[in-house]
Amino acid sequence: MKKIAVVILNWNGVAMMKRFLRGVVDSSPEAEVIVADNASTDDSVNWLKSEMPEVRRVLLDRNYGFAEGYNQALRQVEAEYYLLLNSDVEVTPGWLQPMLRYMEAHGEVAACQPKLRCQWDKRMLEYAGACGGYMDWLGYPYCRGRVQAHVEEDKGQYDTIAPVLWASGAALLIRAKDYWEAGGLDGRFFAHQEEIDLCWRLRARGRGIVCVPQSVVYHVGGGTLPKENPRKTYLNFRNNLLLLYKNLNDRELHRVMWRRCCLDALASLFFLMKGEWGSCKAVWKARRDFRRMKPDFRKDREENLRLTCVDPIPEIRRKCILWNRNFEK
Repeated sequence: MKKIAVVILNWNGVAMMKRFLRGVVDSSPEAEVIVADNASTDDSVNWLKSEMPEVRRVLLDRNYGFAEGYNQALRQVEAEYYLLLNSDVEVTPGWLQPMLRYMEAHGEVAACQPKLRCQWDKRMLEYAGACGGYMDWLGYPYCRGRVQAHVEEDKGQYDTIAPVLWASGAALLIRAKDYWEAGGLDGRFFAHQEEIDLCWRLRARGRGIVCVPQSVVYHVGGGTLPKENPRKTYLNFRNNLLLLYKNLNDRELHRVMWRRCCLDALASLFFLMKGEWGSCKAVWKARRDFRRMKPDFRKDREENLRLTCVDPIPEIRRKCILWNRNFEK
């Protein structure tokens, strides 16, 4: 058994695997590379069998989404570390070693991520994770190198290893023991912000999350759902409310949630003014479904609060990204 299992969850991503999977295998000799297929309807499985037979395949019986798909797949994987990797990531030679060395030397750290750069403009940091994620006091996630839609050019300004609140699910190295003790990814999220929820649980329980920028990968991003897709808007708004409900302490929850109700209304108006009627409706559908789903998360909330030993979490900042994009500098 190898120490690291690089697990790529695939759904109709044969084009991305053709571009990047060979590079993952060649650049990861210390790891077992596994593709978990979420019941793809394209030629993914046949291509893997014929072109990459050395890659282990885990075939799921249906599309479980990102979160539960990984839970289903990882139950069939034995390794000390899991590396959750998107199929649209180009890795670099030796990419695993800096992260593995850091994790081996720091037992208090549960998970880490590499520096994520944009695959189609390699000067730039990448939207989905850049150099590690934080959250503002209203529950809006952002990254070192990306606040809202503003993404920075990588000039080495984030080349120090730093504690963060969350590591990007595009390339997430996590101890298997921590993954399962925290309950894994929440399958009810389906996709989007599930890694923030998992990392928040770990951080609140005293485990560390870091970015190790000496490891670099390049992420295409938006391969499954483009940024302007109403389904993506829906999942981001709904799941953000769910993770706040699951993890915010009692004193913060009420004041954050009523402010978010006002801000979500403004967001829907903004979409309407841009002519994005689908995204406008998605905001209200997300809020409606959050209210409907909230009772199912009550026990999770109680458990998370019971197990919390770090409060406040320093990586949840007391400023708001809506009117200050540069407060990380």
